[in-house]
Amino acid sequence: MTEIQRLLTETIDDLNTREKRDNRPRFSISFIRKHPGLFVGMYIAWFATLAVMLQSETLVDSVWLLVVLFVLLNGFFFFDVAPRYRYEDIDVLDFRVCYNGEWYNTRFVPSTLITAILHSPHVDNDDKAQLQKMISRKGELSFYDIFTLARVQTTP
Repeated sequence: MTEIQRLLTETIDDLNTREKRDNRPRFSISFIRKHPGLFVGMYIAWFATLAVMLQSETLVDSVWLLVVLFVLLNGFFFFDVAPRYRYEDIDVLDFRVCYNGEWYNTRFVPSTLITAILHSPHVDNDDKAQLQKMISRKGELSFYDIFTLARVQTTP
């Protein structure tokens, strides 16, 4: 593992720890905050369906099924999952992109990582110059930018 890969992996691990990214579901009411109209609409539709089922002679016996399905399916809206970022996922296009998104292209690296790379004695001066050039061109660098720098460093 090169020095840039090591520093990038440490930064990703620190980010996962700080943001509690561990792939575990956590109870959250963010759905209600983000989509209050949809939340109210779901309950209005559920009560309308319940009223129709209670009026129907053939459906009145299966009201319990409506309640159970609504509670189970509605429960998914109250849990958020923060997916774990991994170095190995950078530049990999598979089903994980559907779950995580292309976080490595949309998230910018912290300035501490850039400083650590520039001040590390284990990073070549050519790589440091390339990093400076990338900063002057783009301003802020994404995780993918640093990944490409590490990839260039490993290829002979």
